[in-house]
Amino acid sequence: MQLQFAISQSISQALQALFQISVDASQIALQPTRKEFAGAFTFVTFPFTKQAGKGPEQIGQALGEYLKEHAKEVKDFNVVKGFLNLEVQDAEWLSLFRDLMQRPNFGQGEPSGRNVMVEYSSPNTNKPLHLGHLRNNFLGYSISEILKANGHEVMKVNLVNDRGIHICKSMLAYEKLGNGETPQSSGMKGDHLVGKYYVLFDRAYKEQIEELVTQGMDKEEAKKKAPWMLEAQDMLLKWEQGDAHVVNLWKMMNSWVYAGFDQTYRTIGVDFDKFYYESETYTLGKELVEEGLHKEVFFKKENGSVWVDLTEDGLDEKLLLRADGTSVYITQDLGTAELKYNDFPYDQSVYVVADEQNYHFQVLKAALKKLGKPYADGIYHLSYGMVDLPSGKMKSREGTVVDADELVQEMIDTARQQTEELGKIDGFNTEEAQQLYHTLAMGALKYFLLKVDPKKRMLFNPQESIDFRGNTGPFIQYTHARISAILRKANEMGIKVDATAFENITELHDAEQEVIMQLANYPSVVKEAGSLYAPSVIANYAYELAKSYNRFYQEISIFNETDEEARNFRIALSAMVARFVRASMSLLGIDVPERM
Repeated sequence: MQLQFAISQSISQALQALFQISVDASQIALQPTRKEFAGAFTFVTFPFTKQAGKGPEQIGQALGEYLKEHAKEVKDFNVVKGFLNLEVQDAEWLSLFRDLMQRPNFGQGEPSGRNVMVEYSSPNTNKPLHLGHLRNNFLGYSISEILKANGHEVMKVNLVNDRGIHICKSMLAYEKLGNGETPQSSGMKGDHLVGKYYVLFDRAYKEQIEELVTQGMDKEEAKKKAPWMLEAQDMLLKWEQGDAHVVNLWKMMNSWVYAGFDQTYRTIGVDFDKFYYESETYTLGKELVEEGLHKEVFFKKENGSVWVDLTEDGLDEKLLLRADGTSVYITQDLGTAELKYNDFPYDQSVYVVADEQNYHFQVLKAALKKLGKPYADGIYHLSYGMVDLPSGKMKSREGTVVDADELVQEMIDTARQQTEELGKIDGFNTEEAQQLYHTLAMGALKYFLLKVDPKKRMLFNPQESIDFRGNTGPFIQYTHARISAILRKANEMGIKVDATAFENITELHDAEQEVIMQLANYPSVVKEAGSLYAPSVIANYAYELAKSYNRFYQEISIFNETDEEARNFRIALSAMVARFVRASMSLLGIDVPERM
């Protein structure tokens, strides 16, 4: 931001002139002034008391007087203890605003030359997507868009967990209880149908455990010896051996699930550049395990299982391949990392996975380093907290999860109810109204799940998320619709606004200054969100911008303004806010309506 740097240069000159303290302008840190004090930027004087031989308030007063006299950007100042608050000349804000109007790509980073792969969603093909998957999908999509805005080349990928014992559980239950049921015959989405049999397996399995316990078997032993568990393990072995019947059953049930997933992805508005399937990568993982044995960085135990010793890295010994030759999660992750790098030589590979897997990704990175893989250092685990509901934690196998499709529909129904009660669909036909309900529902859901720092565990409240007031998606969406209405009215009045339409404006209301400062901060916000992998930074910006605009809207007249240039400026300012609201919400994967 040129204005900020110009003020930093003036402070650098003032420190030298007044106190013979040499500090480069790039080292001068300015903060936004707290809202309870007058000013735009704040400079902290405490670090300079020893060199200046003065108290922090004396330094602030001397600097303020110098800047007011010598820096054309500074209008006035006030000192609060060791904080020098600087007010900026209206002409500087107006110059800055005119510059923003001429820069359509403002906030878009220059090409960085870095390739980043973002892996998210990563569903299992034994159950439908649930609320936790929604946070994952929204985080992955949003951070991909934010990294693109920072100038990186980004590939969005989805690693589908389509093999393993959990998949065989659904398959076994279907084979025993399904009676040829299909999505068509049942009227269920394919992912829901397969998920039904995962739950049925768990119920039968628990009953078998209890029966064995009543017969005198230890519970832990009963878990291993329950008939259905033994059959599921046998089915997994047959799958890996290519048994035709098992493979055909697997293909049929997975095809149902993929059709269901595709429908959900379209509804929630996320996409992928490439899909990977663990059924196609676990064999490559086995090859890497053999490579590690050959390099003597992995070792084999007496029972034939393969391990890696990571105790020097502060971790434990980790199983890489079972004694019977079947793979574990880390096996296919090793193979997938290799395959992904071969497809898209990345500088960084971001895994969007819940914090329950923190240790797993430490192991993955350490094991790849043992293998000497050039991409090992680029692995980054974007760890996020789980999502809870007022009713507690969710469990898929017990059928107590909050299904993603059902939640989305509930949000759409809530959006319809709230919108109709507030009378915000006057003049909409049925199709337009349905689109608005969907836009508001997804805005509410995405914003609520993204406004919280990813690392934090969170409690999701559907009713709170869709409120049109406060820090919510619909509040920001309504602000955009309000501005769109202003711009339509201006267009109907024949008002064409460019920088020449208010060239004689010299004074600004402080609410107008606040909005311009928010607009100018956009690039630094995008950069911060990218460096922290935190869409919450963008969400907070969008909310603060909408809040500042609503203050401006409440305090300052637009169309009743008798000064034509002042009116034109306020319309132009409104248009810029709409543009930046659209841009920031787009980085969150959220659409904003033109009218409500």
